[in-house]
Amino acid sequence: MNLRHVGLIAKKELRGLSQERTILLAVLLQVFIAVFSSFLMVGLASLYDPSTLSRSVSAEYAVGYAGNESPLYDRLEAAPGLRVHRMDLSVAVQALRERKLSAVVYVPDTSPSGTEPVKLTLYTLQNDITASVLNVRLKGVFEAYEADLRGLRTDRIEERPLPLRVPTPRGAEFYEFVYGLLVPLLVLMPAIIAAALIIDLITEEYQQRTLETLLATPVTFPEALWGKIAACLVLVPLQAGAWLVLLGLNGIRVAAPVEIVLHATAASAVLVLLGALVSLHYRERTSAQFVFSTGLVVVMLLALAVPANPLNLIARLSVGSAGPNHWTVLILVTGVTVLFAWVATRYARTVERAFLEG
Repeated sequence: MNLRHVGLIAKKELRGLSQERTILLAVLLQVFIAVFSSFLMVGLASLYDPSTLSRSVSAEYAVGYAGNESPLYDRLEAAPGLRVHRMDLSVAVQALRERKLSAVVYVPDTSPSGTEPVKLTLYTLQNDITASVLNVRLKGVFEAYEADLRGLRTDRIEERPLPLRVPTPRGAEFYEFVYGLLVPLLVLMPAIIAAALIIDLITEEYQQRTLETLLATPVTFPEALWGKIAACLVLVPLQAGAWLVLLGLNGIRVAAPVEIVLHATAASAVLVLLGALVSLHYRERTSAQFVFSTGLVVVMLLALAVPANPLNLIARLSVGSAGPNHWTVLILVTGVTVLFAWVATRYARTVERAFLEG
């Protein structure tokens, strides 16, 4: 194989990437993810920590108060973002159904200093973001009221409980989002883009009927194939490295950028070679993209079932907790890449021989 011919094909393909819709749309998708990452952060973080949503919303909500007079009413009135209205329970529930209220709190006729437990009833809207915000805000009020009740009933306690001071992590949900999702997503996205791009570069030779012209030159088909593969693989470390640099400029420190780029490039090589094999077999863009996309889903599901999957490794590398075992994974992925490279080269020679004989 002539490396000079491979380099010429790679340069040709890189010059034509500015006109390739796949790469342009993919870069725009990555820019969209990066630009709107703050919105994604708030939305995804709220799924497992609703308090983040409460801190992001500054609206005032009307809450109906029904039932017995208690110190809870004063607590609700003092809480920020709540507007409390006294009313009967039936009227309050009807107002909630008409969305004139955001929640209704019912307090039973139980003495705060009595022996029976105080059971509060909270009515909220179903499947509504307002209910999530109010649950967080009312939780603090109810916990403060619970502390009041415990203070009134301390005479029944025979032994003093041992206080526990558990430190509350600050910004944990954003830390998890950035290093657990955003960094792996931005780094591995170029690998998927490169795999989709190789399908376009190969199938267009068949659809535009330029393969005959290409084989009329001194360049062999395996050399042309590897030139296209090289053009796709060059983009992965460039894009992944650029994202890591931009993250660093925005104050997000990544612990092992070189190792992350190596893992992203190795994963990209496997996907690109897989896409090349699919393209050589089907030779039509729509069919090849469909089969590759379906196979990619299966490959990703199988990879995610392994503890040392690429997403997990990149997340751990970005925070500096991966350990030396990630080199073993890199060697294994490189071995799979070499196997796929050998199969792709043999397949390309077979395609070239059949084309010349036909």
